[in-house]
Amino acid sequence: MVARKNNSRKQVRQSGYETGFHTGWRDGACEAISGLLPPPELTPVPMRMLYIPQGFEAIDTGLIEALQASVTELHVGSAEQLAEQAAAISPDIVLVMNGLHTFPANHLQQIGEVKQRGIRTAVWFVDDPYMTEKTVIAAPHYDIVLTHELGTLELYRSIGCTNVHYLPLAVHSGLYRPQRKDSAFASDVCFIGQGFWNRIGLLDAISERLLAKRRKIFLSGGLWERLAAYKRLQPFIHTDWLSAEQTIPYYNSAKIVINIHRTTEAGSDNFNALQSPGRSINPRTYEIAACGTFQLTDIREDLPYYYTPEQEIETFQDAEELAAKIDFYLKNEEARSRIAVNGLRRTLRDHTFRARAVQLLQLIMREGEPNG
Repeated sequence: MVARKNNSRKQVRQSGYETGFHTGWRDGACEAISGLLPPPELTPVPMRMLYIPQGFEAIDTGLIEALQASVTELHVGSAEQLAEQAAAISPDIVLVMNGLHTFPANHLQQIGEVKQRGIRTAVWFVDDPYMTEKTVIAAPHYDIVLTHELGTLELYRSIGCTNVHYLPLAVHSGLYRPQRKDSAFASDVCFIGQGFWNRIGLLDAISERLLAKRRKIFLSGGLWERLAAYKRLQPFIHTDWLSAEQTIPYYNSAKIVINIHRTTEAGSDNFNALQSPGRSINPRTYEIAACGTFQLTDIREDLPYYYTPEQEIETFQDAEELAAKIDFYLKNEEARSRIAVNGLRRTLRDHTFRARAVQLLQLIMREGEPNG
């Protein structure tokens, strides 16, 4: 009995040592990478821009900061006074983020007034393809249409938009960044987002396996009452809305963060009666990676252009593969840490809003050339 207790204590100490070692290695590696890859220095383009935010905290703040360093004169306006502000400022271009949800009913009328003054207008759709019933109405009113979704390029061209470009999203690296793990936010498996039906099906399919193995789960967002296993998972579900800033300690303190792209099927969760496909990765992909956290994501077509699977990110195709990889990587902390740190390096090198602002301005200044 005494020998058994001693062996148990040794195993606990060994486990604690290994966890501490890998946590320290991850923290040190993240700190080193962040120091070696500071935000790029930018030479401002001679341009006066009026930027109209949508109200997406992480996107707007990251892009505004990047544009302030990228153009000689940036004005941040409001959708309600867009035309009035454009008349007063006389910008070279008005850039609208998304132009949906929170915008006033007369928004497109205001865009028309701006164009009558000879001011160029651009919109960057970042809810594609989930809102195409609404974006196809708005898109033809702008001079330049940008979309983060490969699957909607031809859609906008088919309705007469002649200057359409694919521009992927990015991350506000000053917000989403590595932090030391905090036991108050710790989990084995974490997912933060709405319980859309495809996510419900996936979580229901693996829930019994997670519960049977006593995994520490953290789910946050709305619509999770749709789960068949809701009563059993309810203790792990945080139903209050989390701001972008509040998600960061959960990402940093999780062993595995799952990324499940939203279904593109038309229905109660989407305005996509046009059935545009989902081919591009979501902003969550960059945000998780920017925290130096191990990510398991379902596969979108353009993912390999931004992260190398098995080296900078890990993927799954179905519930069985997801459950198997959760089991595998929870037992292999070294592999988790290595992939997470590689993902952070790639993000800071290629996928910050400062890097994306350079591409954005190149596309804006290409107007008049053949569309790419």
